[in-house]
Amino acid sequence: MSNSGESVSKRVVLGQIGKVHGIKGWLRLNSFTIQPENILEYSELFVEIDESWQVLEISESKQLAKGLIVHFKGYDDPDIAQQLTGLELTVFAEKLPGLEDGSFYWHELEGMEVSNQKGQVFGSVVRLLETGANDVLEVAPSISSIDEKERLIPYIKEAVIKNVDTRTGKIVVDWEADYLE
Repeated sequence: MSNSGESVSKRVVLGQIGKVHGIKGWLRLNSFTIQPENILEYSELFVEIDESWQVLEISESKQLAKGLIVHFKGYDDPDIAQQLTGLELTVFAEKLPGLEDGSFYWHELEGMEVSNQKGQVFGSVVRLLETGANDVLEVAPSISSIDEKERLIPYIKEAVIKNVDTRTGKIVVDWEADYLE
């Protein structure tokens, strides 16, 4: 259930629940944290079930060759645990550990305005994509953007990303308006 205080805080997705593993309600866990086991450090993980936020507590975990498996308290039967498959695990943003200056969590960049060094506004970050080689900003046009084009801009510090100012909500990139046309 959601109380009024929860709606103010931003939730950050840390992982997704995979399929059932075995007969005691264990589930595969796809962690989105840099070190997959870091997700286990959170005592409260939230999932949205039928438009209501529920708290899940990991009672046990195991690292297997193919990744993490977990058991959630109260989900001892595989048929009941199956209901959690595919759900995203979230935490409140303020529960994330602090970062060094100049480092950002992806969720902090979402919604920031992106412009180039000439001052041309491309729009705002709708999400970040992990491509393997480098992360990519997905930038959607906004009211103040120069056109209606959606752009994919590689997140390469110094070469492409010139400045990120979380205080003003602006990202400056070395990117021309006609790139990738």
